[in-house]
Amino acid sequence: MKATDQEISRRTRRSFLTGGIAAAAGFGTWYWIRNSFDDNGIPRPLRRAEEADDVFSRALFSETRLAKTFDAADIGEARVNGKIGLDGEPNSDWKLIVEGASPVSLDQIKALPKVEHITQFKCIEGWNYIMKWGGARFSDLARAHAPSGAIEKRWAGLETPDGEYYVGLDRASAMHPQTLLAYEMNGLPLTNDHGAPLRLMIPVKYGIKNLKRIGKITFSDSRPRDYWAENGYDYDSGF
Repeated sequence: MKATDQEISRRTRRSFLTGGIAAAAGFGTWYWIRNSFDDNGIPRPLRRAEEADDVFSRALFSETRLAKTFDAADIGEARVNGKIGLDGEPNSDWKLIVEGASPVSLDQIKALPKVEHITQFKCIEGWNYIMKWGGARFSDLARAHAPSGAIEKRWAGLETPDGEYYVGLDRASAMHPQTLLAYEMNGLPLTNDHGAPLRLMIPVKYGIKNLKRIGKITFSDSRPRDYWAENGYDYDSGF
């Protein structure tokens, strides 16, 4: 066998061996993750990675950092996505339940200072659209209608009237100046598909946090449950 042929054969065997070791290591890592103990249905290593992402995201977050706003000419067509918690029509006597306080009517929410902004709604699936939203700041609602001391709590939880969909927000995100309890889209009342009569609009979070048809708000020092965090997504879901 020529020297060049011997060298090619040697390198081929080494490449094959290296590739085999890499494949075995990859399979071993996958098998380890797949068979690790679950943490609320998610393999523990993946859950730890998500928690690390949450810590990093919160460390970068600032209540003074605003999401980009756009001009009216940038407004596009809204995409309908997600039906969880939206079965049927909203009750004609709808009121927002604020735990520890009296129910709040839509008229009471509309009596708060109205805020409008044109921002980008980003879905974790990769698509987005730009819309004009109108409503009251979450922070104004909390100061006006939440029980004493609620706004100092570390967490806020929101859920649909039927309890089928629910999200949790850290205090800084909930009290962010662009976080709205929106009752209008492009100057018109919300449609049922977009969460009538009241939805959360928080442009510094992905769409999975933007709860439609809010029925109840709670404040606590323990982290509330979150629908998509229980299904494998980051709890924070910011960008």
